[in-house]
Amino acid sequence: MSTVEDASRPSRVAGPDEGISHEELQLAARNHGIPLEALSYDVTPAGLHYLLIHYDIPVLDAAAHTLTVDGAVATPLTVDLAALRERPRVTHRVTLECAGNGRALLRPRPVSQPWLVEAVGNAEWTGTPLAPLLREAGLDADAVDVVFTGADHGFERGVEQDYQRALPVADALRGEVLLAYEMNGAPLLPQHGAPLRLIVPGWYGMAHVKWLRRITVLTRTFDGYQNAVAYRLRQEPDDPGVPVTRIAPRALVRPPGVPDFMSRVRVLRSGPCTVDGRAWSGYGPVVSVEVTTDGGDTWAPARLDDPVGGEWAWRRWWYDWTPQPGRYVLGARATDASGRSQPVEPPWNRGGFANNLVQRVDVVVLAD
Repeated sequence: MSTVEDASRPSRVAGPDEGISHEELQLAARNHGIPLEALSYDVTPAGLHYLLIHYDIPVLDAAAHTLTVDGAVATPLTVDLAALRERPRVTHRVTLECAGNGRALLRPRPVSQPWLVEAVGNAEWTGTPLAPLLREAGLDADAVDVVFTGADHGFERGVEQDYQRALPVADALRGEVLLAYEMNGAPLLPQHGAPLRLIVPGWYGMAHVKWLRRITVLTRTFDGYQNAVAYRLRQEPDDPGVPVTRIAPRALVRPPGVPDFMSRVRVLRSGPCTVDGRAWSGYGPVVSVEVTTDGGDTWAPARLDDPVGGEWAWRRWWYDWTPQPGRYVLGARATDASGRSQPVEPPWNRGGFANNLVQRVDVVVLAD
C-alpha cells in the first residue's frame, strides 16, 4: 500500500513499453463500458450503462436508509427515503460520462482504470430536486462548498476515506441537480447507487455520488481527496492543476457492419449505408457533428436529429455513406453551443481526464 506521503501526489504514468498491469485488468473486470452497438438506444438499459465503482458496492437497506444534511446550516435535517419520495418528483434524461473516458489511448498512459471510449450512458433518473432541501435546511450566508458523502469506503494512495465529492454552493443549488432513487423507471440497482444517489447534469461521473448518506455544507473550500488530489487536470506531479468539472463535447460512432471477434475491426459490404451515433456536451447543446472516413484528413457534415429527452441528454446524428471496397477509419467530432469542439490529437494530462479526442473505428469494406 502507498505511504501517507504519497497522498498529495497523483497516480503515476506507465513507462514507454509498459503494458496493462494485473491491477488495471482487475479494475477493468469490475467496471465496464457501454457496448458501442448500444448507442442505438435513446435510453441506455441499466445493464448496458457504464459503471465505475471506486471501492466496494455497499449493501444498504432502503427501508432504513437516511440522508443527513448538516454543517453550516440553520436547521440540520435527517430524512428517510419515504420522506424524499413524498417531495416533488421529477425525471431528467442525463448523459453520464466517466472523467477518465479515453485514458488508455493516451501516451504516456496514466495508470488507472483503462478506459477506451465506452465509459458513457444515457439514462432517465427520477428523484427530487436537491435545492429545496438545502434551502429548507437554511444555508449559512458564508457557505462555500456542499460535500456529498457516499456509503462506499476504502483506501486511495494511502488515504482511508469515504467517497466524497463537493460542489460549489451555486452549482449545488442548480434546479436540475437531483437526489435520485430511480433509474429508467425502476428502483436504483445496487451498482448504480441504490437506494439514493446524486445526479449533477452536465458534470463528469465523479460528481454523481452514489449510495448517498450525508450532505455537509462548509464555509471553506473542500479539501478532500477526490476534489483536491484525484480529479485534477495537471501536467506534472507537483502541479496543483485545475478541477475536473463539466463534460467536454464528444461524438461516438455506432460501429457499422459486423465485428471481427478479437480485433473488433468492422466488416461490411460496399453500397449505400447509414453511419450514425450520439453526441453530447456538458457546456451546452451540441450544434453540429462532422464525420471523417479517412482518419481525419477530410470531414463532412452529419445531420442531427431533433433533441429527445431534454438539454442534458445525448443527441443522435447520422451520415449517408456509399463506400467502395477498401479500408477506412471512421470518426466523428461534435461542436457545442459554447464553441468547444473535439481535438484530433488527445489533450494529455497525468490523470487521463477529459480526453475527448476523436474516436477511430477501423472498417473493412468488402465487394458486394
